[in-house]
Amino acid sequence: MVSLDDAVLARLEKGGSRYEILVDPELVQKWKNDNDSVNLSDLLATEQIWSDASSGDRPTSEALIKIFGSTELAPCVSKILKDGSIQLTTSQRKKIVAEKKKKIINEIATTATDPKTKLPHPAVRIENALEEARFSVDPFLSIERQVQDAIKILKPLIPLQFTTVKLAFRISGKDYGGVNQLLRNSIIKEEWMSDGAWVCVVEVPGGMKNEIISRVSQRSSDADVKEID
Repeated sequence: MVSLDDAVLARLEKGGSRYEILVDPELVQKWKNDNDSVNLSDLLATEQIWSDASSGDRPTSEALIKIFGSTELAPCVSKILKDGSIQLTTSQRKKIVAEKKKKIINEIATTATDPKTKLPHPAVRIENALEEARFSVDPFLSIERQVQDAIKILKPLIPLQFTTVKLAFRISGKDYGGVNQLLRNSIIKEEWMSDGAWVCVVEVPGGMKNEIISRVSQRSSDADVKEID
């Protein structure tokens, strides 16, 4: 559970009222990417829905049912995070943006090369080009999404070439949902085997290979993977 000192407000304003929860800002995007990957007890500083967290006011059960259809914590948290806004302090926003910017630059630097020299672009060159283009990092959009946005902006400024790899995964049927959710944007072929296993082939940037394999392994401990031509 995140401490109250480190938590930020997630707020939904609807029907003339406010609904607030106190959350870990670093786990919000992880939750949005995969709800099942984050426990509510880790995400929340208090397991309560507030109408005003600063004064300790709470909404009535009737108000919760009207807006969320339930008084249970999980559906209320889900709707607030999906439809509401995150109230970051200036220092929290700066910290998250700086960390994400560093990861975006590193991702491009490890996957892109100069097509003339066949060598990677130095991270400082990528950073300078992004600053020239006034690229703005969103603290709550995924790294993967923002890498793609950054690449579109960079291409007119510096020459970029990307290498890709194809990975074949064999996943137990019981783990299909979570793994499919992770890989679905990269799948180029898939099929179900007679033993109930799910097999797919994905194409991903070469620099993301190890990260993808690691993330799949977290969702399917007995996954098999091999790189193919």
